Amino acid sequence: MAQSTVYMSPQQVGYGEDGQVSGFDFTEASIRRGFIRKVYAILMCQLLVTFGFITLFVYHEPTGRFARSNPWLLWVALGVLIVCMIVMACCGEIRRQTPLNFIFLAIFTLAQSFLLGIVSSIHAPEAVMMAVGVTAAVSLALTLFAFQTKWDFTVIGGGLVCAAVVLLILGIAAIFLRDNRIFMLIYGSVGALIFCMYLVYDTQLMMGGKHKYSISPEEYIFAALNLYLDIINIFTYMLIIISRC
Repeated sequence: MAQSTVYMSPQQVGYGEDGQVSGFDFTEASIRRGFIRKVYAILMCQLLVTFGFITLFVYHEPTGRFARSNPWLLWVALGVLIVCMIVMACCGEIRRQTPLNFIFLAIFTLAQSFLLGIVSSIHAPEAVMMAVGVTAAVSLALTLFAFQTKWDFTVIGGGLVCAAVVLLILGIAAIFLRDNRIFMLIYGSVGALIFCMYLVYDTQLMMGGKHKYSISPEEYIFAALNLYLDIINIFTYMLIIISRC
């Protein structure tokens, strides 16, 4: 008896557990879904490490006191943070090369977590935990909104850059006006709003699909870094608002 033969495209051919050829969904949508899962897995690891550092510095007084009494640790962490950020932002080959990209991201996350731990240790534990809770709720709500809304936020990248420049100027002013409660509340509110917009923007860049702009699935480290920085900045500005209320 003659057997019928089914021809499949290279994108549809795969191998099952028994070694036999089987159908394999290798479409743009499946690649994007895998990319999103990988980004959020990396992001969750980063946030768990950061939350661990914050908890340690806030509730273990000797750790916070040691870090505050050795300011050189802060400057070392800041230098490492800046170097890692420049490398990952400017060197595309490095951030796409495994395991080098994970090494740089891990070092960056540890340095950022250390700095946030020091910052959090000078605030009341209740204020820090409230900022963590508000940040988690806001980030979840904005992520769901970014996935569900038909509005395309990827087209407002230029506007967000301008807003970030304004925030930078306000930050410089905040150095001299940090004792002014009203100004710090305004500064914290503006910063939180801008990075909430950035979180929606970066989430939709990662989603791709019908949005005008998207990020390549090869850039999972860069996508995770963007989302991590958005959430960290939201937490920082929420902490400013709560501590001044």
